[in-house]
Amino acid sequence: MGSRSKKIELAYIAGFLDGDGSLMLQLKRRSDSKRAIRLMATICFYQDTRHKKTLYWIQEVLGIGYISNRNDGMTELRINGYEQIREILKNLLPYIRFKKLQAHALLKACEALSSTKFKKLTKKQLSKLVDIMLVIQSENYVTKKKKTKSELRKILGLTP
Repeated sequence: MGSRSKKIELAYIAGFLDGDGSLMLQLKRRSDSKRAIRLMATICFYQDTRHKKTLYWIQEVLGIGYISNRNDGMTELRINGYEQIREILKNLLPYIRFKKLQAHALLKACEALSSTKFKKLTKKQLSKLVDIMLVIQSENYVTKKKKTKSELRKILGLTP
């Protein structure tokens, strides 16, 4: 595939992400670690199930992700992993328009998290990640209650 053709595909995918996608950095509970939590970076694309072929095309172009049909008539392409998200965002950032702030924040988090194991992060690094989570969260539309800075700091053990 030519360079021009690849750029056009990336621009289309970035536009799709701007309109029908989300960028997330979430705290997830886990039972197999000391901290009992982990940070999960995710890019998600959404589409009406009747038109899900587009998601398969995006998955093919990016070479990653899994597709699932939801019970509400929507289908989603979900991509997880710090290094994978970092590489995808580096490629899409020149073309992202409306979610640029979130994309930069998630890229920064993925760079930090892919270079250091979660359990080895310092309190200062965790504090910066909380700030990044709040930037991303404040730009996302969610129906569930968002966690406050103090709640996130408490979960991460950053409160005295």
